Amino acid sequence: MWHTFIAAFLGATSVHALVARQSITPLSTSQINAFTPYSYYANTAYCHPADTINWDCGVNCNANPGFTPLVAGGDGNSVPYWYVGYDVNLKTVIVAHEGSDPVGLLAYATNASFTLSSLDSTYFPGLPSDILVHSGFASQQAVTANDILMAVHTIMSNYSTTRVTVVGHALGGAIALLDSVYLPLHLPNGTSFQTITYGLPRVGNKAFADYVDAQLSLAHITDKKDFIPIVPSLGAGYVHPSGEVHIDESGAWQQCPGQDNPSVLCAVGDVPSVLDGNALDNLGPYHGIYMGIC
Repeated sequence: MWHTFIAAFLGATSVHALVARQSITPLSTSQINAFTPYSYYANTAYCHPADTINWDCGVNCNANPGFTPLVAGGDGNSVPYWYVGYDVNLKTVIVAHEGSDPVGLLAYATNASFTLSSLDSTYFPGLPSDILVHSGFASQQAVTANDILMAVHTIMSNYSTTRVTVVGHALGGAIALLDSVYLPLHLPNGTSFQTITYGLPRVGNKAFADYVDAQLSLAHITDKKDFIPIVPSLGAGYVHPSGEVHIDESGAWQQCPGQDNPSVLCAVGDVPSVLDGNALDNLGPYHGIYMGIC
């Protein structure tokens, strides 16, 4: 009833924003700290595979001493770096993808030659036909999909684990999200998955976002005025899944429920357009951790 009263007074759009704002909740210090190992894992993906495979990459590797890498690859150019291994402390397989600089990713994500396209049924069998994703992101994910699946299979067998965690920053986040849809289709029932991304661009349409919401455990962390999370645009048919955690200007981490929450405490409301954004915020800090530094 009070919604009806306020709607008449403020207008429906204002009410939507007001209700969204009221539902925002800040994360506690312990909840923020829980992301720290995964932030380091996402940043480690920027390190050269020769260092990652030996887990000899300075601060990033030292932050997760219980990790054993199995395979690392990519050339850092046409194929972003990636690696797969096992964390004995977190008791999970880790799959990580390298990101990209925000200006280059902006051009890549909004390139007119990339369209919303169906997922390749070879990699994604049985998915609803209305699910569409950014064709460029899908092409990048396909390059490493088979190698990553084989590595995850091996680690699950070697360590008798059923937990898989996929992480990535920026472009790496987009690949990680697609991996998180791909892997469950080819791994045993009962495998549990979680996906944690940083500075994630929109990857697919509303049907894709709905599928992710129904099937995955996703946290996508956005930082202050970073413009990457608002591209490609809603007007072009792209929609973020739920799970946003937005770092506001004070450094507080805000839980933003729903898809593309319009509150000013979340990315869509905080960065109305690319011109309002700051490319450097894509790099962090994420609780003191800057992406792209190895």
